[in-house]
Amino acid sequence: MKDKPILKLNLRTKGILLVITASMLWGVSGPIAQYLFKYRNISSEWLTDIRLLASGIIFLTVLYFKNGKKIFDIWKSKYGRRHMVLFSIFGLIGTQFGYFQCINYSNAPTATILQYLNPVIIVLYFAIYTKKFPTSREYIAIVLALLGTFFIVTKGDIHSLAISNQALFWGILSAFAAAFYVVQPFYIIKKWGCDIVVGWGMFLGGLAFSFVHTAWKIQGEYNFSSILGIIFIIVFGTLLAFYWYSSSTKYIKASETALLSCIEPLSATVISIAWLNISFGIFDIIGGICIISTVIILSYSTNKDVKA
Repeated sequence: MKDKPILKLNLRTKGILLVITASMLWGVSGPIAQYLFKYRNISSEWLTDIRLLASGIIFLTVLYFKNGKKIFDIWKSKYGRRHMVLFSIFGLIGTQFGYFQCINYSNAPTATILQYLNPVIIVLYFAIYTKKFPTSREYIAIVLALLGTFFIVTKGDIHSLAISNQALFWGILSAFAAAFYVVQPFYIIKKWGCDIVVGWGMFLGGLAFSFVHTAWKIQGEYNFSSILGIIFIIVFGTLLAFYWYSSSTKYIKASETALLSCIEPLSATVISIAWLNISFGIFDIIGGICIISTVIILSYSTNKDVKA
C-alpha cells in the first residue's frame, strides 16, 4: 500500500521535468533563431522551411519504424486529408513563420510573449462559436492580455509604438495561428493520434513552404556555431521538445502542463538578455507578466469548464 503513492510521485515528477525541459528548449530556440537572423544573415523563410521539413522527415521515419504503414491511414480519409492540409498551412506554417518573422523584426522575448496571446484568442473563438459570454475569469484574462500587449507594444507611451508594425503584425499573426494549431486538429488527433498529425503536419508544411523558399537554396554565413544552432532548433527545439511536452500529459494534468510551459518566455528572456544583450525594460516585464498571467488564469478554469 505504501508503494503506490511513491510510484505516483515519481511519475508526476517525471511529467513535471518533461514539460519544464521541453518548454526551456522552446524558449532557448528563440534566441538562437535571433542569433542566426541578426549575426549570420540566415533568412527566417529558410529556417522555417528547414525546421518543418527536416523535423517532419525525422518524425515520420521514427513513427514508421514504430507503427509501420499505419502512419498512412490518415490519407485514406477525405476528412483526414482536408484537415491535415489546413493544419499544415494555417496552423504549423502560420505559427512557425509568424514567430520567426516577429523575432526577425524585434527579438525572441517579444515574439514568444506575443504568441502566448493564443489562449485568449481561443476563449474568444469559443465564446462566439457557442454564443455564450465569457466567464468573469475569462474576462479578466482578456483584459490582462490587452493590457500586456499594450505595455509591450508601446512601452507605456500611448503616442508611439516601441516595436515595428511588422513585428506587431507577425507576432499577432503567430498567436492566431497558434490558436488555430490548438483548436483545428482536435478530431483528427483524437482519431489518428497527436504524433501522426504533427509528424505529417511538419512534413507537409515544409513541403508547401518550399514553394516560398526552398530548403536547399541556402543563404547566409555558415560556420560551426550557425550549423550547431540550426541542429539545436531542429532536434532539441522541435523534435525532442514536442515529444517530451506531449509525453508529459501522460503523467500530469493538462492545466499543470499549461502552467509549467510558461517557463518558455522566461527562458527566452533570460537567454536573450544574457547572451544577445537584449534590452528588456520595466514595461516589457509588466506586459510579459500580464500575458503569462492569462495562461495561469485560464489553466485554472480548464478543469471546471473543459467539458462545456
